[in-house]
Amino acid sequence: MHAMLLIALYAFAGAAATGLAGACVLRLIRRRSLTASLAVVAAVGVVAMLAGTLAVAWAMFLSPHDLSVVTTVVAMAAVVSLATALMMGRWVVARSRELTDAARSFGDGGAFAAPDGPATAELESLSRELAATSARLADSRERERALEASRRELVAWISHDLRTPLAGLRAMAEALEDGVAADPDRYLKQIRAEVERLNDMVGDLFELSRIHAGTLSLSLARISLYDLVGDALAGADPLAREHGVRLVGERVEPVPVEVDGREMSRVLGNLLVNAIRRTPADGTVAIAAERTDEGVVLSVTDGCGGIPEDDLPRVFDTGWRGTDARTPPAGAGLGLAIVRGIVEAHRGRAAVRNIPGGCRFEVTLPTAR
Repeated sequence: MHAMLLIALYAFAGAAATGLAGACVLRLIRRRSLTASLAVVAAVGVVAMLAGTLAVAWAMFLSPHDLSVVTTVVAMAAVVSLATALMMGRWVVARSRELTDAARSFGDGGAFAAPDGPATAELESLSRELAATSARLADSRERERALEASRRELVAWISHDLRTPLAGLRAMAEALEDGVAADPDRYLKQIRAEVERLNDMVGDLFELSRIHAGTLSLSLARISLYDLVGDALAGADPLAREHGVRLVGERVEPVPVEVDGREMSRVLGNLLVNAIRRTPADGTVAIAAERTDEGVVLSVTDGCGGIPEDDLPRVFDTGWRGTDARTPPAGAGLGLAIVRGIVEAHRGRAAVRNIPGGCRFEVTLPTAR
């Protein structure tokens, strides 16, 4: 028992000295190639075995012949181990370089394509993560391009919509200043109407900027849907009369919701104004409010004839006004974008779908607790 303990101590001492030296070498070359690190690890294993064996052999006073045999066997094992480590290291490094080149391709704007051939579990996992990152990056680029296109459209349309009333205001102001206005009171009323329209447009831009900046502050209160819908119908009634459109309240349940009354009134107002302007005379715009399994649903149905299927995903985008909405009365394309922003700030969602003869806008809100 005493002899076995001494053998174990000699073997441990030799192997420990080799392992400590190998750790120091690995620390010095930690920024070098993986091939060098694998070679060092393989060498440490073999040399540690050799050191332990030689330490035990010397302690046991083996004959020179026996000692040379043991040394030769261990040396051959060291050669094979180092060669195997170098081959594996070169293969792993080559695979890593292929992954690096593939990652550089999608970083420059392309798509990631995993290299062909087998790989270690770690490299395979890294390849899958790079593929998922590439897909997310592609989606992000697509959203950025869509947002940039929407912004360009918005700037163009806002510029057009501002230029038209400003030109009219300047012409009417010059007519009044020169005293050539046949009916000054009518000019003053028109000026006031144009100023109100410009004020509404600036207000929409300010509201949209707060939504996009995440600074929209909500003052939540428990309100009945019946009151919200009633106020919205009363506010939109003059515009409906002007366009010859009937306003109808259907299935308006007195369901309580926790919302910002002012902002939610703006949502309903924008939906009703949008529906009235696109519904022909003698048409009907209906508003409903009811509880469902998903929450509380507010809906506005119009008689616009429907929206092209390709345009449905863009209805709530900033600046979208449809293919037939190029005149100033159609607005700057901000109303529905504001609707979505306010609804999402309430942890709800806005959607639209076509129905026979028109379309239906739906706002889903969480049920009040």
